[in-house]
Amino acid sequence: MDSFTIYILTFNCARNPVDVERFSRHFFDALPLADDFNSSAAPDFIVLSLQEIAPIAYAFLGGSFLAPYFSSLTQVVDRAVAQRWDVHYVNLLTDNSSMTGLMVFARSDVAKNISSVDTARVGFGVQQMGNKGAVGARVAYTAANPAEEPVDLTFVAAHLAPKEYAVERRNADWRSLVERLVFRCSPSADREIVERGNGSETAPLLREGQRGIYMSTSYLFLAGDLNYRTSSVSPRQDDHSRFPRANVDPSDPQHYSHLFKQDQLSREMGQSRCFHGLSEAPITFPPTYKYTLAARQTASDLTADDASLEWQWTSTRWPSWCDRVLYLDSPPGMIKQGQVRPLKYDALPLFPTSDHRAVALTVSIPVQSLRLEDAAQLDPPFLIDPEWETKRDTARRKELVVGCLAYLVGTWEGNGLLLASTVGFLGAWLVLRSLFNV
Repeated sequence: MDSFTIYILTFNCARNPVDVERFSRHFFDALPLADDFNSSAAPDFIVLSLQEIAPIAYAFLGGSFLAPYFSSLTQVVDRAVAQRWDVHYVNLLTDNSSMTGLMVFARSDVAKNISSVDTARVGFGVQQMGNKGAVGARVAYTAANPAEEPVDLTFVAAHLAPKEYAVERRNADWRSLVERLVFRCSPSADREIVERGNGSETAPLLREGQRGIYMSTSYLFLAGDLNYRTSSVSPRQDDHSRFPRANVDPSDPQHYSHLFKQDQLSREMGQSRCFHGLSEAPITFPPTYKYTLAARQTASDLTADDASLEWQWTSTRWPSWCDRVLYLDSPPGMIKQGQVRPLKYDALPLFPTSDHRAVALTVSIPVQSLRLEDAAQLDPPFLIDPEWETKRDTARRKELVVGCLAYLVGTWEGNGLLLASTVGFLGAWLVLRSLFNV
């Protein structure tokens, strides 16, 4: 096998279960056609980056509370695959950092050569909890020849801070991601140069096997609702008349390409303030956020005109490309052998369950591992926080408390449990009162 094809999709689920039927029909819309205009071969890996996967109570509690949400997404993948190919995929990983989820699937013939899968989580929401955060997976593929080193793939799902004006906060979230999204034991840890804090003799050394998202011998893909907008302020009353329109010439000011010139993410990356070293395929689709409720309701009709819905944004937000897929062109030392090759980057149709459109990227990468002596050192933009684990554990305890409170107050099941507990307490008090003639 000379190369891998990877299909990476990001979707903000808006805390709702997905529409399995509609999603599966369009799941592979961003997969390029083969030369004969037939479907491409089944990708080697399918990666889902998911934001707002469930209501906050279920997401913060996790476990079985999230099982139905992840199960519906597995159904989407299974149905979409069955509609195109006679192949089977193995779910290598399903993980989450509270409201942000990551699912990695590998075609069965590829999955048998996966030697390890490591995970990492970080929250950068309120009190570093996971209402906003990231989850990562590092997958090691070992070729048939056991003498060869593994090929390492790092996938990150992220959800950054909202609001038009919060550019600096989003950049700070990126810094938190680099500093605190740490893999405890990377598959190629013995091949990586040990990170030594800030170089000071007094700086604590990281424990062996702790690695951040930047690794000299790993490909890196990051997908999510990064929330960068096209304006720092909300639209004024009549600004919606200047929103992009369908079927206009690229020279027309209302062609979406003119609005894209105001894209905050492109500006911040260009000035090296975020996502250092990462690249993005050219964007050739309209903004993916924020769609009107009427458009979403129309999208529930399977006979609706998908194309017309793509231009129905709410007037209270500037249409923006919040949903993005980024990648490291190649690990150091791989430049001569070949880089990540984007094949297609596109948005899926609007689904009725969310005010975002899903975005997907298909890429091809060389299947070639690196030896340490071949790899240049990859210097991350920020050093790993020595207290990352303590901060994450503390935030997780807070998430459980908030999750329990939200469950009791904000769900029917919790309301019922709270009512039953109250009735039981009152009943016990009345019994004790009668027994002791209080």
